[in-house]
Amino acid sequence: MKFGGSVLNSPLKIKKLVEIVKSFEDKENAHEIICVISALYGVTDKILTLSDSLARSDKKAIKAFIDEMTLIHIDLVQGSINNPAIQQEAKNAVLEIMREFQAILEGLVLIAEITPRSLDHVLSFGERLMAPIVSYSFKDQNIDSSYFTGKEIGIVTDSNFGEASPLMDTTKFRVNAKLIPILQKNIIPVVTGYIAADQHDHVTTLGRSGSDYTATIIASCVNADIVYLWSDVDGLMTADPSIVKGAQVLTEISYSEAAEMVLFGAKYIHPRALEPVMDSNIPIRIRNAFNLNHQGTTITPVLKISNNIVKSIIAIRNTALIDVSGGGMVGAPGTAASIFETLAKNKVNIMMISQGPSESSISMTLKQDDLGKAITSLELNLLGRIIKHLNVLEHVSIVTVVGSGMRGIKGIAGRIFTSIAKNDVNVIMIAQGSSELNLAFVVNDVDCEKAVKTLHQEFGLDKSN
Repeated sequence: MKFGGSVLNSPLKIKKLVEIVKSFEDKENAHEIICVISALYGVTDKILTLSDSLARSDKKAIKAFIDEMTLIHIDLVQGSINNPAIQQEAKNAVLEIMREFQAILEGLVLIAEITPRSLDHVLSFGERLMAPIVSYSFKDQNIDSSYFTGKEIGIVTDSNFGEASPLMDTTKFRVNAKLIPILQKNIIPVVTGYIAADQHDHVTTLGRSGSDYTATIIASCVNADIVYLWSDVDGLMTADPSIVKGAQVLTEISYSEAAEMVLFGAKYIHPRALEPVMDSNIPIRIRNAFNLNHQGTTITPVLKISNNIVKSIIAIRNTALIDVSGGGMVGAPGTAASIFETLAKNKVNIMMISQGPSESSISMTLKQDDLGKAITSLELNLLGRIIKHLNVLEHVSIVTVVGSGMRGIKGIAGRIFTSIAKNDVNVIMIAQGSSELNLAFVVNDVDCEKAVKTLHQEFGLDKSN
Protein backbone atom coordinates (compact mmCIF):
# COMPACT_ATOMS: atom_id res chain seq x y z
CA MET A 1 0.00 0.00 0.00
CA LYS A 2 1.39 3.34 -1.06
CA PHE A 3 0.13 6.48 0.68
CA GLY A 4 0.64 9.80 -1.11
CA GLY A 5 1.59 13.11 0.47
CA SER A 6 -1.99 14.40 0.35
CA VAL A 7 -3.01 11.54 2.68
CA LEU A 8 -0.38 12.43 5.29
CA ASN A 9 -0.61 16.17 5.91
CA SER A 10 -2.61 16.18 9.14
CA PRO A 11 -2.85 14.04 12.29
CA LEU A 12 -6.43 13.07 11.36
CA LYS A 13 -5.28 11.84 7.97
CA ILE A 14 -2.48 9.78 9.49
CA LYS A 15 -5.01 8.22 11.86
CA LYS A 16 -7.18 7.46 8.83
CA LEU A 17 -4.20 5.74 7.19
CA VAL A 18 -3.76 3.56 10.29
CA GLU A 19 -7.48 2.70 10.26
CA ILE A 20 -7.28 1.62 6.61
CA VAL A 21 -4.32 -0.68 7.26
CA LYS A 22 -5.94 -2.02 10.43
CA SER A 23 -9.16 -2.84 8.53
CA PHE A 24 -7.15 -5.12 6.22
CA GLU A 25 -5.23 -6.62 9.14
CA ASP A 26 -8.41 -7.36 11.09
CA LYS A 27 -9.94 -9.52 8.39
CA GLU A 28 -10.15 -13.28 9.02
CA ASN A 29 -7.13 -14.07 6.88
CA ALA A 30 -4.60 -11.54 8.12
CA HIS A 31 -2.83 -9.81 5.28
CA GLU A 32 0.88 -9.22 5.01
CA ILE A 33 1.04 -5.49 4.32
CA ILE A 34 3.95 -3.34 3.24
CA CYS A 35 3.43 0.43 3.48
CA VAL A 36 5.23 2.83 1.17
CA ILE A 37 5.19 6.46 2.29
CA SER A 38 5.61 9.70 0.33
CA ALA A 39 6.93 12.97 1.69
CA LEU A 40 4.46 15.39 3.20
CA TYR A 41 2.61 17.27 0.45
CA GLY A 42 4.73 20.24 -0.74
CA VAL A 43 7.92 19.31 1.14
CA THR A 44 9.83 18.09 -1.94
CA ASP A 45 9.06 21.39 -3.70
CA LYS A 46 10.31 23.32 -0.66
CA ILE A 47 13.56 21.35 -0.67
CA LEU A 48 14.02 22.13 -4.38
CA THR A 49 13.49 25.84 -3.64
CA LEU A 50 15.99 25.60 -0.77
CA SER A 51 18.61 24.13 -3.13
CA ASP A 52 18.66 27.47 -4.97
CA SER A 53 19.39 29.22 -1.66
CA LEU A 54 22.25 26.79 -0.99
CA ALA A 55 23.82 27.67 -4.34
CA ARG A 56 23.69 31.35 -3.24
CA SER A 57 25.25 30.55 0.18
CA ASP A 58 22.10 31.80 1.92
CA LYS A 59 22.64 30.53 5.49
CA LYS A 60 19.53 32.25 6.86
CA ALA A 61 17.36 30.22 4.50
CA ILE A 62 18.67 26.98 6.05
CA LYS A 63 17.73 27.99 9.58
CA ALA A 64 14.25 29.12 8.53
CA PHE A 65 13.74 25.88 6.61
CA ILE A 66 14.94 23.61 9.43
CA ASP A 67 12.76 25.43 11.96
CA GLU A 68 9.71 25.13 9.70
CA MET A 69 10.25 21.42 8.90
CA THR A 70 10.87 20.55 12.54
CA LEU A 71 7.71 22.34 13.70
CA ILE A 72 5.54 20.73 10.99
CA HIS A 73 6.71 17.17 11.63
CA ILE A 74 6.75 17.39 15.44
CA ASP A 75 3.17 18.75 15.32
CA LEU A 76 2.21 15.68 13.27
CA VAL A 77 3.80 13.40 15.88
CA GLN A 78 1.95 15.09 18.74
CA GLY A 79 -1.39 15.02 16.94
CA SER A 80 -1.28 11.46 15.62
CA ILE A 81 0.31 9.51 18.53
CA ASN A 82 -1.40 9.34 21.93
CA ASN A 83 0.89 7.12 24.02
CA PRO A 84 3.48 9.45 25.67
CA ALA A 85 6.36 6.96 25.51
CA ILE A 86 5.74 6.10 21.85
CA GLN A 87 5.25 9.78 21.04
CA GLN A 88 8.64 10.58 22.59
CA GLU A 89 10.33 7.83 20.57
CA ALA A 90 8.83 9.26 17.40
CA LYS A 91 9.95 12.77 18.31
CA ASN A 92 13.50 11.53 18.95
CA ALA A 93 13.55 9.77 15.57
CA VAL A 94 12.35 12.90 13.74
CA LEU A 95 14.80 15.18 15.58
CA GLU A 96 17.71 12.83 14.83
CA ILE A 97 16.87 12.94 11.10
CA MET A 98 16.54 16.74 11.27
CA ARG A 99 20.01 17.03 12.86
CA GLU A 100 21.50 14.98 10.02
CA PHE A 101 19.57 17.05 7.50
CA GLN A 102 20.84 20.32 8.98
CA ALA A 103 24.46 19.10 9.02
CA ILE A 104 24.29 18.19 5.32
CA LEU A 105 22.67 21.51 4.39
CA GLU A 106 25.31 23.48 6.32
CA GLY A 107 28.04 21.58 4.50
CA LEU A 108 26.50 22.27 1.09
CA VAL A 109 26.00 25.98 1.77
CA LEU A 110 29.74 26.34 2.44
CA ILE A 111 30.69 25.06 -1.01
CA ALA A 112 27.69 26.81 -2.63
CA GLU A 113 27.21 24.05 -5.16
CA ILE A 114 24.49 21.44 -5.64
CA THR A 115 25.34 18.44 -7.79
CA PRO A 116 22.70 15.94 -9.00
CA ARG A 117 24.07 13.42 -6.48
CA SER A 118 23.91 15.81 -3.49
CA LEU A 119 20.45 17.01 -4.56
CA ASP A 120 19.15 13.43 -4.48
CA HIS A 121 20.55 13.00 -0.98
CA VAL A 122 18.87 16.22 0.19
CA LEU A 123 15.55 15.36 -1.48
CA SER A 124 15.44 12.00 0.32
CA PHE A 125 14.76 13.68 3.67
CA GLY A 126 11.10 14.48 2.88
CA GLU A 127 10.21 10.77 2.87
CA ARG A 128 12.67 9.93 5.64
CA LEU A 129 10.91 12.32 8.02
CA MET A 130 7.48 10.78 7.41
CA ALA A 131 8.37 7.08 7.73
CA PRO A 132 8.97 7.07 11.53
CA ILE A 133 5.83 9.14 12.15
CA VAL A 134 3.67 6.57 10.34
CA SER A 135 5.49 3.60 11.85
CA TYR A 136 5.10 4.88 15.43
CA SER A 137 1.44 5.71 14.69
CA PHE A 138 0.96 1.99 13.97
CA LYS A 139 2.66 1.11 17.25
CA ASP A 140 0.35 3.54 19.03
CA GLN A 141 -2.54 1.36 17.84
CA ASN A 142 -0.83 -1.90 18.90
CA ILE A 143 0.31 -2.79 15.37
CA ASP A 144 3.93 -3.92 15.28
CA SER A 145 5.91 -1.89 12.76
CA SER A 146 9.44 -0.88 11.69
CA TYR A 147 10.55 1.81 9.25
CA PHE A 148 13.20 1.72 6.52
CA THR A 149 14.46 3.74 3.59
CA GLY A 150 14.25 2.28 0.09
CA LYS A 151 18.03 2.07 0.26
CA GLU A 152 17.90 0.04 3.49
CA ILE A 153 15.47 -2.55 2.10
CA GLY A 154 17.69 -3.13 -0.91
CA ILE A 155 16.37 -1.18 -3.91
CA VAL A 156 19.44 -0.82 -6.13
CA THR A 157 19.50 1.52 -9.15
CA ASP A 158 21.87 2.90 -11.75
CA SER A 159 23.60 6.23 -11.04
CA ASN A 160 21.24 8.40 -13.06
CA PHE A 161 20.58 10.79 -10.17
CA GLY A 162 17.14 12.38 -10.22
CA GLU A 163 15.59 9.73 -12.48
CA ALA A 164 17.28 6.46 -11.50
CA SER A 165 16.24 3.07 -12.90
CA PRO A 166 16.17 -0.04 -10.70
CA LEU A 167 18.51 -2.97 -11.33
CA MET A 168 15.72 -5.47 -10.88
CA ASP A 169 17.64 -8.76 -10.49
CA THR A 170 19.85 -7.38 -7.71
CA THR A 171 16.91 -5.52 -6.17
CA LYS A 172 14.72 -8.64 -6.14
CA PHE A 173 17.33 -10.64 -4.28
CA ARG A 174 18.03 -7.94 -1.67
CA VAL A 175 14.42 -6.86 -1.08
CA ASN A 176 13.26 -10.44 -0.57
CA ALA A 177 16.10 -11.13 1.85
CA LYS A 178 15.18 -8.04 3.88
CA LEU A 179 11.37 -7.93 3.82
CA ILE A 180 10.21 -11.57 3.86
CA PRO A 181 11.59 -12.29 7.37
CA ILE A 182 9.96 -9.07 8.65
CA LEU A 183 6.57 -10.01 7.18
CA GLN A 184 6.85 -13.52 8.66
CA LYS A 185 7.09 -11.91 12.12
CA ASN A 186 3.80 -10.02 11.50
CA ILE A 187 5.61 -6.70 11.44
CA ILE A 188 4.39 -4.02 9.03
CA PRO A 189 7.38 -2.43 7.30
CA VAL A 190 6.99 1.27 6.51
CA VAL A 191 9.27 2.06 3.57
CA THR A 192 10.17 5.47 2.19
CA GLY A 193 9.02 5.87 -1.38
CA TYR A 194 11.10 7.64 -4.03
CA ILE A 195 14.46 6.70 -2.45
CA ALA A 196 16.96 4.04 -3.48
CA ALA A 197 20.76 3.70 -3.78
CA ASP A 198 23.20 2.97 -6.58
CA GLN A 199 25.83 0.22 -6.52
CA HIS A 200 28.23 2.58 -4.73
CA ASP A 201 25.65 3.09 -1.94
CA HIS A 202 24.94 6.69 -2.94
CA VAL A 203 21.33 7.81 -2.43
CA THR A 204 19.33 8.02 -5.66
CA THR A 205 15.74 9.06 -6.38
CA LEU A 206 13.26 7.57 -8.86
CA GLY A 207 11.80 10.80 -10.28
CA ARG A 208 8.86 12.91 -9.12
CA SER A 209 5.93 10.89 -7.75
CA GLY A 210 8.43 8.05 -7.42
CA SER A 211 6.65 6.50 -4.42
CA ASP A 212 4.27 4.75 -6.84
CA TYR A 213 7.31 3.28 -8.55
CA THR A 214 8.78 2.15 -5.21
CA ALA A 215 5.52 0.37 -4.38
CA THR A 216 5.38 -1.56 -7.65
CA ILE A 217 9.10 -2.42 -7.52
CA ILE A 218 8.62 -3.93 -4.06
CA ALA A 219 5.40 -5.66 -5.16
CA SER A 220 7.24 -7.31 -8.03
CA CYS A 221 10.07 -8.41 -5.72
CA VAL A 222 7.83 -10.10 -3.11
CA ASN A 223 5.20 -11.26 -5.63
CA ALA A 224 2.42 -9.28 -3.96
CA ASP A 225 -1.26 -10.08 -4.51
CA ILE A 226 -2.18 -6.45 -5.27
CA VAL A 227 -0.84 -2.89 -5.07
CA TYR A 228 -3.03 -0.19 -3.53
CA LEU A 229 -2.24 3.41 -4.39
CA TRP A 230 -4.04 5.52 -1.79
CA SER A 231 -4.55 9.23 -2.52
CA ASP A 232 -7.27 11.88 -2.36
CA VAL A 233 -8.86 11.00 -5.74
CA ASP A 234 -11.35 8.25 -6.59
CA GLY A 235 -9.33 6.90 -9.52
CA LEU A 236 -8.38 7.49 -13.14
CA MET A 237 -10.93 9.58 -15.02
CA THR A 238 -12.50 9.61 -18.48
CA ALA A 239 -11.25 13.22 -18.77
CA ASP A 240 -9.84 16.01 -16.63
CA PRO A 241 -12.82 16.99 -14.41
CA SER A 242 -11.69 20.63 -14.52
CA ILE A 243 -12.44 20.53 -18.27
CA VAL A 244 -15.38 18.10 -18.39
CA LYS A 245 -17.87 18.36 -15.53
CA GLY A 246 -19.40 14.99 -16.39
CA ALA A 247 -16.07 13.10 -16.27
CA GLN A 248 -16.43 9.64 -14.70
CA VAL A 249 -14.09 7.38 -12.74
CA LEU A 250 -12.93 4.37 -14.76
CA THR A 251 -13.81 1.21 -12.84
CA GLU A 252 -11.36 -1.06 -14.65
CA ILE A 253 -8.73 -0.61 -17.33
CA SER A 254 -5.88 -2.69 -18.72
CA TYR A 255 -2.15 -2.19 -18.18
CA SER A 256 -1.78 -1.10 -21.79
CA GLU A 257 -4.56 1.50 -21.53
CA ALA A 258 -3.22 2.82 -18.22
CA ALA A 259 0.27 3.07 -19.71
CA GLU A 260 -1.06 5.14 -22.61
CA MET A 261 -3.03 7.40 -20.26
CA VAL A 262 -0.06 7.97 -17.96
CA LEU A 263 2.40 8.61 -20.78
CA PHE A 264 0.01 11.16 -22.23
CA GLY A 265 -0.26 13.07 -19.00
CA ALA A 266 -2.93 11.41 -16.83
CA LYS A 267 -2.12 12.24 -13.21
CA TYR A 268 -2.03 10.17 -10.03
CA ILE A 269 0.43 7.48 -11.10
CA HIS A 270 4.15 7.56 -11.90
CA PRO A 271 4.78 7.01 -15.64
CA ARG A 272 7.06 4.02 -14.99
CA ALA A 273 5.15 2.49 -12.08
CA LEU A 274 3.42 -0.02 -14.33
CA GLU A 275 6.65 -1.61 -15.62
CA PRO A 276 7.50 -3.88 -12.63
CA VAL A 277 3.97 -5.25 -12.14
CA MET A 278 3.27 -5.81 -15.84
CA ASP A 279 5.95 -8.50 -15.85
CA SER A 280 4.42 -10.11 -12.73
CA ASN A 281 0.70 -9.65 -13.62
CA ILE A 282 0.00 -7.93 -10.30
CA PRO A 283 -3.13 -5.71 -10.36
CA ILE A 284 -3.03 -2.09 -9.15
CA ARG A 285 -5.96 -0.40 -7.44
CA ILE A 286 -6.12 3.40 -7.17
CA ARG A 287 -8.34 4.38 -4.25
CA ASN A 288 -9.40 7.44 -2.29
CA ALA A 289 -8.45 7.22 1.39
CA PHE A 290 -11.28 9.62 2.23
CA ASN A 291 -14.00 7.93 0.20
CA LEU A 292 -13.85 4.25 1.10
CA ASN A 293 -17.30 3.62 -0.37
CA HIS A 294 -15.81 4.11 -3.84
CA GLN A 295 -13.94 1.07 -5.18
CA GLY A 296 -11.63 3.22 -7.33
CA THR A 297 -9.88 2.14 -10.52
CA THR A 298 -8.41 -1.33 -10.92
CA ILE A 299 -5.60 -1.75 -13.45
CA THR A 300 -5.53 -5.38 -14.58
CA PRO A 301 -3.32 -7.55 -16.80
CA VAL A 302 -6.20 -8.63 -19.04
CA LEU A 303 -9.17 -6.41 -19.71
CA LYS A 304 -12.67 -7.81 -19.63
CA ILE A 305 -14.70 -7.30 -22.80
CA SER A 306 -16.34 -3.89 -22.68
CA ASN A 307 -18.74 -1.93 -24.87
CA ASN A 308 -16.60 1.16 -24.41
CA ILE A 309 -14.45 1.67 -27.49
CA VAL A 310 -12.76 4.73 -25.99
CA LYS A 311 -11.84 4.97 -22.32
CA SER A 312 -10.40 8.43 -21.83
CA ILE A 313 -9.74 11.79 -23.50
CA ILE A 314 -6.51 13.36 -22.28
CA ALA A 315 -5.23 16.88 -22.88
CA ILE A 316 -1.61 17.98 -22.55
CA ARG A 317 -1.38 21.76 -22.31
CA ASN A 318 1.61 24.14 -22.51
CA THR A 319 3.15 22.49 -25.55
CA ALA A 320 4.69 23.79 -28.77
CA LEU A 321 5.19 22.42 -32.27
CA ILE A 322 8.35 22.57 -34.38
CA ASP A 323 8.30 21.71 -38.08
CA VAL A 324 11.66 21.15 -39.80
CA SER A 325 11.88 20.76 -43.55
CA GLY A 326 14.24 20.82 -46.51
CA GLY A 327 14.89 19.06 -49.78
CA GLY A 328 18.12 17.62 -48.38
CA MET A 329 16.07 15.53 -45.93
CA VAL A 330 14.42 13.46 -48.69
CA GLY A 331 15.83 9.94 -48.77
CA ALA A 332 18.91 10.94 -46.77
CA PRO A 333 19.72 8.19 -44.22
CA GLY A 334 20.26 9.42 -40.67
CA THR A 335 18.41 12.74 -41.02
CA ALA A 336 15.88 11.99 -38.27
CA ALA A 337 18.67 10.51 -36.12
CA SER A 338 20.68 13.75 -36.41
CA ILE A 339 17.69 15.87 -35.44
CA PHE A 340 16.71 13.78 -32.42
CA GLU A 341 20.32 13.28 -31.28
CA THR A 342 20.88 17.04 -31.35
CA LEU A 343 17.76 17.61 -29.24
CA ALA A 344 18.58 14.74 -26.86
CA LYS A 345 22.05 16.17 -26.16
CA ASN A 346 20.33 19.34 -25.02
CA LYS A 347 17.89 17.39 -22.83
CA VAL A 348 14.84 18.22 -24.95
CA ASN A 349 12.16 15.53 -24.77
CA ILE A 350 10.04 15.06 -27.89
CA MET A 351 6.48 14.08 -26.98
CA MET A 352 5.09 13.26 -30.42
CA ILE A 353 6.34 13.18 -34.03
CA SER A 354 4.79 13.01 -37.48
CA GLN A 355 6.53 12.51 -40.82
CA GLY A 356 5.00 12.17 -44.27
CA PRO A 357 6.17 9.56 -46.82
CA SER A 358 7.87 12.31 -48.86
CA GLU A 359 10.38 12.60 -45.95
CA SER A 360 10.72 16.32 -46.71
CA SER A 361 9.55 17.44 -43.25
CA ILE A 362 9.25 16.25 -39.66
CA SER A 363 6.81 17.77 -37.15
CA MET A 364 7.54 17.46 -33.42
CA THR A 365 5.71 18.49 -30.28
CA LEU A 366 7.51 19.33 -27.05
CA LYS A 367 6.93 21.17 -23.79
CA GLN A 368 6.67 24.94 -24.15
CA ASP A 369 9.46 25.30 -21.55
CA ASP A 370 11.88 23.34 -23.78
CA LEU A 371 11.17 25.38 -26.91
CA GLY A 372 14.04 27.87 -26.49
CA LYS A 373 16.62 25.10 -26.01
CA ALA A 374 15.24 23.15 -28.96
CA ILE A 375 15.32 26.07 -31.42
CA THR A 376 18.82 27.14 -30.39
CA SER A 377 20.29 23.63 -30.68
CA LEU A 378 18.70 23.00 -34.10
CA GLU A 379 19.78 26.39 -35.47
CA LEU A 380 23.37 26.03 -34.25
CA ASN A 381 23.88 22.44 -35.38
CA LEU A 382 21.63 21.68 -38.35
CA LEU A 383 20.02 24.76 -39.91
CA GLY A 384 21.41 25.55 -43.36
CA ARG A 385 22.80 22.05 -43.81
CA ILE A 386 20.37 19.17 -43.15
CA ILE A 387 17.47 21.52 -42.31
CA LYS A 388 16.55 24.38 -44.65
CA HIS A 389 13.45 25.69 -42.86
CA LEU A 390 12.40 25.71 -39.20
CA ASN A 391 8.86 26.79 -38.30
CA VAL A 392 7.52 27.13 -34.76
CA LEU A 393 3.95 27.19 -33.49
CA GLU A 394 3.53 28.07 -29.83
CA HIS A 395 0.59 27.57 -27.47
CA VAL A 396 -0.75 24.28 -28.78
CA SER A 397 -2.23 21.29 -26.95
CA ILE A 398 -2.08 17.55 -27.56
CA VAL A 399 -5.46 15.80 -27.34
CA THR A 400 -5.25 12.02 -27.01
CA VAL A 401 -8.04 9.48 -27.39
CA VAL A 402 -7.20 6.28 -25.48
CA GLY A 403 -8.89 2.86 -25.54
CA SER A 404 -8.02 -0.74 -26.35
CA GLY A 405 -11.46 -1.04 -27.97
CA MET A 406 -10.15 1.15 -30.79
CA ARG A 407 -7.94 -1.68 -32.04
CA GLY A 408 -9.13 -2.94 -35.40
CA ILE A 409 -12.39 -0.97 -35.31
CA LYS A 410 -13.08 0.84 -38.59
CA GLY A 411 -14.18 4.43 -38.62
CA ILE A 412 -12.85 5.57 -35.22
CA ALA A 413 -10.59 8.21 -36.74
CA GLY A 414 -13.51 9.32 -38.91
CA ARG A 415 -15.75 9.76 -35.87
CA ILE A 416 -13.07 11.68 -34.00
CA PHE A 417 -12.25 14.17 -36.73
CA THR A 418 -15.80 14.57 -37.99
CA SER A 419 -17.09 15.43 -34.51
CA ILE A 420 -14.43 18.04 -33.79
CA ALA A 421 -14.70 19.52 -37.31
CA LYS A 422 -18.42 20.08 -36.67
CA ASN A 423 -17.37 22.13 -33.64
CA ASP A 424 -15.00 24.26 -35.72
CA VAL A 425 -11.75 22.85 -34.26
CA ASN A 426 -8.77 22.77 -36.62
CA VAL A 427 -6.35 19.82 -36.37
CA ILE A 428 -2.70 20.82 -36.89
CA MET A 429 -0.95 17.45 -36.64
CA ILE A 430 -1.95 13.79 -36.19
CA ALA A 431 -0.11 10.71 -34.87
CA GLN A 432 -1.28 7.14 -34.25
CA GLY A 433 0.89 4.19 -33.23
CA SER A 434 0.56 0.74 -34.74
CA SER A 435 -0.82 -0.54 -31.41
CA GLU A 436 -4.02 1.45 -32.17
CA LEU A 437 -4.44 2.05 -28.43
CA ASN A 438 -4.38 5.80 -28.91
CA LEU A 439 -4.87 8.47 -31.50
CA ALA A 440 -3.26 11.82 -30.73
CA PHE A 441 -3.58 15.14 -32.51
CA VAL A 442 -2.51 18.73 -31.98
CA VAL A 443 -4.85 21.72 -31.80
CA ASN A 444 -4.42 25.36 -30.86
CA ASP A 445 -4.61 25.69 -27.09
CA VAL A 446 -7.72 27.92 -27.33
CA ASP A 447 -9.54 24.96 -28.95
CA CYS A 448 -8.31 22.32 -26.49
CA GLU A 449 -11.21 22.32 -24.03
CA LYS A 450 -13.78 22.38 -26.85
CA ALA A 451 -12.12 19.34 -28.48
CA VAL A 452 -12.00 17.35 -25.22
CA LYS A 453 -15.65 18.09 -24.37
CA THR A 454 -16.78 17.22 -27.89
CA LEU A 455 -15.02 13.83 -27.91
CA HIS A 456 -16.12 13.01 -24.36
CA GLN A 457 -19.71 13.46 -25.49
CA GLU A 458 -19.20 11.73 -28.86
CA PHE A 459 -18.09 8.48 -27.23
CA GLY A 460 -20.61 8.61 -24.35
CA LEU A 461 -17.98 8.83 -21.62
CA ASP A 462 -20.27 10.82 -19.36
CA LYS A 463 -22.10 7.56 -18.68
CA SER A 464 -20.90 5.14 -16.00
CA ASN A 465 -17.75 3.17 -16.87
